[in-house]
Amino acid sequence: MENLKSKDPLHGITLQKIVEYLADYYGFDTLGELIKIKCFNENPSVKSSLTFLRKTDWARKKVEELYLNTITKNRN
Repeated sequence: MENLKSKDPLHGITLQKIVEYLADYYGFDTLGELIKIKCFNENPSVKSSLTFLRKTDWARKKVEELYLNTITKNRN
């Protein structure tokens, strides 16, 4: 039987890991400039960000895109 691998680059990566990586890499100040959402600009924390992003698809997609662009840039 052939091993099937997911074509989704985010497969197996939790939203929490994504937010923690971006917060560590950019800091919440820069993250708030790159993606203008309240949870990054007013009393930012991983917990508040996760709460918002789990409810808001458009914001989650922006965060996932930034994550993919960031890790791609760092691999080159």
